[in-house]
Order: sequence, then C-alpha cells, then structure tokens
Amino acid sequence: MIERRLTKILLRDLQWSPILGLVGPRQAGKTTLVRHLQTLIEKPSLYLDLELASDFQKLDDAEHYLAGHEEKCVIIDEVQLRPELFPLLRALTDQRREPARFILLGSASPHVVKQVTETLAGRIAYHELAPFSYSEINHLFTMEDHWFRGGFPGSLLANEQFIARKWLDDFIETFVQRDLTRLGFQVPITLIRRMISMVAHLHGSLLNLSALGKSLGVTHPTVNKYLELLEGSFLVWRLPSYFTNLRKRLVKAPKIYLRDSGMLHHLLRIADIEQLKGHPSIGASWEGYVIEQIIREAPEFTEFYFYRTKSGAEVDLLLLSPAGRMACLEIKYSTSPSISKGFFVSLEDLKPHYRFVITPAGEAYSRSDGIKICPLDHFLKEELKSL
Repeated sequence: MIERRLTKILLRDLQWSPILGLVGPRQAGKTTLVRHLQTLIEKPSLYLDLELASDFQKLDDAEHYLAGHEEKCVIIDEVQLRPELFPLLRALTDQRREPARFILLGSASPHVVKQVTETLAGRIAYHELAPFSYSEINHLFTMEDHWFRGGFPGSLLANEQFIARKWLDDFIETFVQRDLTRLGFQVPITLIRRMISMVAHLHGSLLNLSALGKSLGVTHPTVNKYLELLEGSFLVWRLPSYFTNLRKRLVKAPKIYLRDSGMLHHLLRIADIEQLKGHPSIGASWEGYVIEQIIREAPEFTEFYFYRTKSGAEVDLLLLSPAGRMACLEIKYSTSPSISKGFFVSLEDLKPHYRFVITPAGEAYSRSDGIKICPLDHFLKEELKSL
C-alpha cells in the first residue's frame, strides 16, 4: 500500500469526532485507505459497502441493525446511496456521543449531498481524499510522469499508456452515465460530456458563465448548476479572485481548472509527454498541476486565491496562511523564468510577506529584489510548511 498523507490526520480526528466523513472522487483510494485505518484504530470495526446488495439490504431496518453494533466503529462506504441514513446517524450519535462511532465514505461532496451538511453539522469531521499527490508517490514516479498521467491510481499505476488512457475514458463515461444518475441528478449525458471537454479547453482561464452557456446552448443558471455538480464530484475547481480594499479595478470572475492533470491531458488528446511539451496548453497545464499539488500539501485552513487587476497585474496563486501571512506565487514552466511586469506591479499592490516563482526543476535561490526562484519539489518540502 502507498502511504497516504491523510492517514495521520484521520487518526487524529478519530480521537475526538463521533463521525468522520471521507469524501472524494471515485477510484481515488478511499476504500483502500479506510481498510488500512481498520488495522490502526483500537476500536473494533464493521465495514459496509452499499454498492453490495447484501450490505445495502442490511440497512433496510438501519436502526435495529446499527443498535446491534453500537460498540463498534461502523464504516459505511458509498453512503450517498442511502441519504435517509443521515437523520438516524445524527440521533444515534446524540444518544451516545463518543469518538469514532461512524466513518462515512462518499463519492460526492457535502455540497452535492446537502442532507449531510444540514443533518450532521457539529457531529462530523470532513476530509477529502484526492488522487495521489506527488509527495505520496515521489519514491515511485518522477514529477513529469505524475504530471502527465495524473494521480488516479488506475491511470498512474497502469503498465502502459494505452491502459491509462482507456481507464480515464471509462472513468469519465461511468461518472456521466452512472454516478450522477445514482445521486438522483437527471442531467443530459451528452451535455455533461461536452461541458467536461470544454472545461479542459478553458483550463486556467477566467470563467465566463454566459459565454460557456452560449457555446453549450443552455442558460447561465443551468451552466452554473452543472459546474457545481462537477465541483461537488471533485473533478473541477474554481479558484476565486482575491478582493482587497485597494483602489484598483479588480477582475472578479474565478479561474477554472480540471483538478486531475491526467484527465486534462486525456481530454485534450495529448498522447505522451513529448506531445505535451509542444502543446499550446502546456503553461496552463503546469499552472493547474502546481496549484493542485500546493493545495494538497498546504497546512489546514490555508486560503487560496488568484489576483488580477483590469490593467493586467496578476498573481497566479495567492496564499493566506492560517497565521495570516500572504504569499504570492508566479508559476512558470521554465528553469530560467522571466518574471512578468504584472507580477512586480501586484507585489507593489499587495506587499506580501513571501514572493516566489515556481519552476519545474533547477536550483532554489533568492534574488536581490526578495523574490525566491523555487522548483516545485523544493517549495512543497521546504517552503510551504513554514509560511
């Protein structure tokens, strides 16, 4: 088993929270991780997979069944398939409030399954398990391989690139045709597929809902609703713009990214790393990959934004640390980057505590103007935790 960074955090929260929620995209490794947790927690446990008809039926009379296992940590996988369980879990937790009563696994975020948020508030600690981050697999793969194939185990661990591409294609098809339907969303399959493809081509760009809706032939609210489904299923990420009280005309629209770089390259029909290096989207792809890896590794409660003024001053990624410190990052796919004038103007506007230019490789060094040129691997290991 490849050790997941989240393991220690989950074990920590099982010491105090009565319910632990582990959400994330399908096939990211949630079941494997929770099976590993079963060997680490002191309490006896019971695992139920609601995709198995036998386990699904055990919860037809859930109150009676769970009453017979109240001494155990009950793990319910794919819990979104039985949303009627949430009020019962709340009641059982309130009757016997102790740590590690339930672990709930789901392939949809609490923003999609609204009953979870509304019903279990104050009783559940949520965590997202994303596909493998670079720090989790850097002993097995190069950063270039991870960037190109993405972090989903089925793609990254495939023996051949053809198998990786086939897995990603099947994943998207299954998500569109089965997963959304099973969550109770009646959405046009062709439209969702087109939207995912269009997001790939907009990756790293400002999101214009009206323009996207016009291209798809649907209304602005419809586009927003479907994007929320893709966000809630952990496939898409909207990076918000940073607002300050500076007397600047700021861009307010978010930027949009596909979260998994392997899925992005598959949808853009990029067959191998050499083709990627000559592709017009390489800069946007690298930017999205860097942002995703930093989000995975950043301390809890870190906030993420981008900054752009109407006049063109821009910061690719702005971090606010839990201690309130600001870091501004420019992301360049070059080992000898030229820093844009817009980045310098932004630094004058924002006056951050830290300023970095993130590169794919090379040496880390500081410039006389206070900017640190920093390879991504070095930034993740040495700089990010100290912000």
